[in-house]
Amino acid sequence: MKTSFNDQLDITRRDLMKGGMGAASLAAVSAGAAVPAAVTAASVAVTANAAQAQQHAASATVTQPARGIVMSPDYARTVAQMAYVWGWPMVNMINRRAAITQAPEPGHLNGVLPAAPRGQIAMLNDYIEPSETFVTCPNQDVVYGLGFFALDEEPVVIQVPDFGDRFWVYALYDARTDQFGHLGKPYGSKPGFYLLAGPRWSGLKPDGTTDVLRCPTSLANAIPRVFQDDTPEDRKAIQEVINQVVAYPLKDFDGEMKTIEWAKVPDIPGPASSGEETKWVVPDKFFDQFGEVLDTVDPLPGEEALYGQFRLLLDAASKDPELKKVLVATAVETEDKVIQPFFQWKHNGRPAGNGWNRSTNNAQFGVDYFNRTGTAKSNMFDNRPNETQYFYTDHDGAGGELSGSGSYAITFPAGQEPPVNGFWSLTLYNDKHLFHANDLKRYSLGTKNKNLKRNSDGSLTLYAGAKSPGGDKENNWLPAPDGKFSLYIRAYWGKEAILDGSWQPPAIEVAQ
Repeated sequence: MKTSFNDQLDITRRDLMKGGMGAASLAAVSAGAAVPAAVTAASVAVTANAAQAQQHAASATVTQPARGIVMSPDYARTVAQMAYVWGWPMVNMINRRAAITQAPEPGHLNGVLPAAPRGQIAMLNDYIEPSETFVTCPNQDVVYGLGFFALDEEPVVIQVPDFGDRFWVYALYDARTDQFGHLGKPYGSKPGFYLLAGPRWSGLKPDGTTDVLRCPTSLANAIPRVFQDDTPEDRKAIQEVINQVVAYPLKDFDGEMKTIEWAKVPDIPGPASSGEETKWVVPDKFFDQFGEVLDTVDPLPGEEALYGQFRLLLDAASKDPELKKVLVATAVETEDKVIQPFFQWKHNGRPAGNGWNRSTNNAQFGVDYFNRTGTAKSNMFDNRPNETQYFYTDHDGAGGELSGSGSYAITFPAGQEPPVNGFWSLTLYNDKHLFHANDLKRYSLGTKNKNLKRNSDGSLTLYAGAKSPGGDKENNWLPAPDGKFSLYIRAYWGKEAILDGSWQPPAIEVAQ
């Protein structure tokens, strides 16, 4: 008897509660030395080889952690807390992949979320709906896609149609949530077929493909974003181009552009939403899954010592049930005291002026563990800074907490809306960082809207609150829940003033 997708998701959830260990350990990636451009190719090879030889010689003399030690609970707690903060985004990623890739075919989970088997993507055919709870801080300016891959085992071809003047970007993420490759309008990417390959795939660039984009980890995912105006005309016009946004394993590549009519793909039954983001990291079982991260994600340069301590911790706990209890208790405590506060915007990124914070190192985190983990908790799957900058707040300009019981005005002086080459928007989220369902079905305002009302001096005032501001101001109103909410500005393909921080969001004023 076939297992339904809903049953499989339930199995996945049980698996998350049981945990699971990883595959065999992979070797660390060696770092090459920087070489002046003027030296010859031969000397580059010699220098690089010499640098690698020195590195290997040095590493051979460094004493590694001794196994078989008796680790004290306090030492275990110290290492376990860092392991939890460091590994949280990656355990998050492997559990999302496990759930989404159970889809029997590309379709829409519960009718609202793209879901596809491993090695493929699915696309929506319109803005994402408010019932979506796969990820926090969804975007209602673009049509989304989603897919997960195992790129060492199965390279993937992803199609880029001719988007014309329309803004688009394919965000390609590795297991750490860093982006790899550069694919989108900001990069002048051309239509064609792009091969996504893992670090250990050894094949040649197939004839007919435009480029090979290497991911530093085997686990990867893609989230295409294609801008759409909030008009019936553009909803119709976008269909032909998004129907060509398709991905599939390399073995299925034949040089012909494939199409899928995304408006007609099946809805895939899934678990009912709880009203908040799915709990992708289960603290009680984190350390049962942590070994898979260490085994499948190579250390970045300088992380080898961390890996040594983390492996020592898992080794000691595997032989001492009481120490394993210490790890579990530490995970639960760290989730509450360290991870949960990231959901407050004041603990995310850095101050951007007028009570707002802005994203930092988004999707190119490297060893910036603070911002990687903070983003994974609050608004996972950001774009790179040059692709998108994010500004967010839970408070008005005077420091008061935003609440639906109040009414707020956000005024952009004439000529001082977010300076972008792409588009910008202001989005309202409830206290779960999700859309607040409302009768107007309105969740963001900005470039996509063609009926915003400007003030007589050319400035633009947007309103937020549970109560409509009335009259012609209602076109500029974002309905809020009765309780707490947050505001979030996106600036896609920002100009220099966005990138260098000289542009600041306006203060949020309490409306009279």
